Amino acid sequence: MNVIVNNKLKRILFACTWNAVRSPIAEALMNLIAGNRFLVDSVGVRLGMIDPFAIAVMKEIGIDISNHNPKIFEDLTAETYDIVISLSPEAQHKAIEMTRGNDCEVEFWHTMDPSIIDGSREVQLAAFRQIRDELSSKLYKRFGCSAPII
Repeated sequence: MNVIVNNKLKRILFACTWNAVRSPIAEALMNLIAGNRFLVDSVGVRLGMIDPFAIAVMKEIGIDISNHNPKIFEDLTAETYDIVISLSPEAQHKAIEMTRGNDCEVEFWHTMDPSIIDGSREVQLAAFRQIRDELSSKLYKRFGCSAPII
């Protein structure tokens, strides 16, 4: 069932620094757990490239994000969002600036950037899994769409 607000689907935007790890993971998880209840998008403050470790940990749970095309705030269309969830301090500042004067909720979910973790492949994958699982849990608690995926 779709969540309708003012005769349109409720729109959610996830934002992080590069649109390469956290926000694409959140977008994909939200699309999975919420089905067609929301229109979901993601964006970064700066343009990055989808991280191979993000692709790998999402593939582990059956979600393919390899075709994600990172974008920046300036790439967004003129449409507004009902909720912007920022996953980095830099994205929070940009989201507040973008929504100034709009009727839009802005939430800050401080989420570690797992790409800063050094170590073996397994150590890095563990950091990405931790963020994936943390976002899944937060999405479930915030939106109550279905059971957590992880």
